[in-house]
Amino acid sequence: QVQLVESGGDLVQPGGSLRLSCAASGSIVSINAMGWYRQAPGKQRELVALITSGGSTNYADSVKGRFTISRDNAKRTVYLQMNSLKPEDTAVYYCNADVKGRGAIWNYWGQGTQVTVSS
Repeated sequence: QVQLVESGGDLVQPGGSLRLSCAASGSIVSINAMGWYRQAPGKQRELVALITSGGSTNYADSVKGRFTISRDNAKRTVYLQMNSLKPEDTAVYYCNADVKGRGAIWNYWGQGTQVTVSS
């Protein structure tokens, strides 16, 4: 079994910053791509940012220049630094990872962490 545990969500004022973390644990041989998704009320879950095992990144247009994804492979952790936050960034943020276990690669989701941007 593999668990992804997010942390760092909070209430923040517009223009503020937050750093989300997601730590993977369990029966892990290696981790391929890791990413952050978000889901606002009444909307579909959407990709925010993705990072490969080699460090290549991809971002949604709405967060380019404001958010930065990074990872620490030794700690099996992915981060999302969010700057210049806007009210439209309010959502539950979910961590996602492609994890290689014994003989197979499985996709896992975290439980989500709430980010609220409001004055």
